[in-house]
Amino acid sequence: MIDCGHALPVSQQVRLVGIARSSAYYRARPVNEVDQRLMRRIDELHLE
Repeated sequence: MIDCGHALPVSQQVRLVGIARSSAYYRARPVNEVDQRLMRRIDELHLE
């Protein structure tokens, strides 16, 4: 979506897309196994 190597500056790219500039640099952290199991269990309980 946002290309840091593009000729158009990142500030203009994010303005055109309608997101905050900090969102362009965000990298999701991996979820650890314990949290993943807990989230899966919460989903199961919610769907019962």
